[in-house]
Amino acid sequence: MKILNSKGEEIRLTPREQRVAEINQRMCNALGYEINITTLTTIIKKVSEQKFFEIPPADYIPVRVGEGAWSTNLVTYRSYAIADDFATGILYTGGNNARLANADAAVDSVPVKVQNWAKGIGWSLFDLEFAAKSGNWDLVTAKEHARKKNWDLGIQKIAFLGLTNDSQTLGLFQQSASTGVTVNTTTITSPVSTLSVANLKTFCATILNVYRANCNRTAWPTHFIMPESDFLGLASPASADFPIRSTLSLLEETFQVMCKNPKFKILPCAYGDGAYNSSVLAGAGNGVQVYALLNYDEESLRMDIPVDYTATLANSLDNFSFQNAAYGQTTGVVPYRPSELLLFQYND
Repeated sequence: MKILNSKGEEIRLTPREQRVAEINQRMCNALGYEINITTLTTIIKKVSEQKFFEIPPADYIPVRVGEGAWSTNLVTYRSYAIADDFATGILYTGGNNARLANADAAVDSVPVKVQNWAKGIGWSLFDLEFAAKSGNWDLVTAKEHARKKNWDLGIQKIAFLGLTNDSQTLGLFQQSASTGVTVNTTTITSPVSTLSVANLKTFCATILNVYRANCNRTAWPTHFIMPESDFLGLASPASADFPIRSTLSLLEETFQVMCKNPKFKILPCAYGDGAYNSSVLAGAGNGVQVYALLNYDEESLRMDIPVDYTATLANSLDNFSFQNAAYGQTTGVVPYRPSELLLFQYND
């Protein structure tokens, strides 16, 4: 086939231009269903799909789904007990007790911004027929999977690092004094997995005492979330002299016994590593290593998804081009009892 210019003259490419054109053609075909094959080519039925870093946010923080649908804001009330010292209520017979000391209650509110999300997908009959001829690849299913994955990964990132450029939708690791959460920079100053046996014992006693003091000893932690790079080092023996127990099992047992909670969890989270949070959390060197000690309770902290991912029916105006939309609503992570969440940071 000859390619002609506007004057009807044949266009001839130089060897270099021909190589560039071939490279560009391979790039264009790399992400489409038009692929060059020969008579000896077999298209395998199984499709190898892209993978992503995925963790279920509900394993780390409480996530409530379905309450407050179609709201622009969610308001949670917090109740406070107001009363003087117990001793002010002691009565003495024979004295003038006509005026009793009072106990009272007060309430405030925490408003939470709701984010609306929606994305569409579309296809035509040509797209469907081309995809059908190329093998067993289901075009519509692939588009729907891509959109659903976009929602899942977005919710996952908001849960830990918040929504980009929106200070009203914060993630777990973004909490600070502005939301009433304490960020401790002195208790953990190096990877926990590198601590000696003696320092490990001191660490367990110190970190729990710091947490208890932070919440005025009103709660015990249930989850300890660590940067994944540090967590992966906990499989090594806790002691070189007695290499029968890993550091992870020793830490878990210590927390479970001291917190009187056999279900206490130590969980890894890559978002706690400076390499993955540097775009959100500023820090020197390679970024900020973030740890979280928290009480897994909806009344303590929570992420709301008022409307879960919902897809509409596909429709068409001409029976040739089709489209549909999917939508949902979400909030960031809100500490309703900020003292029960304690973050630890150090520059890596």
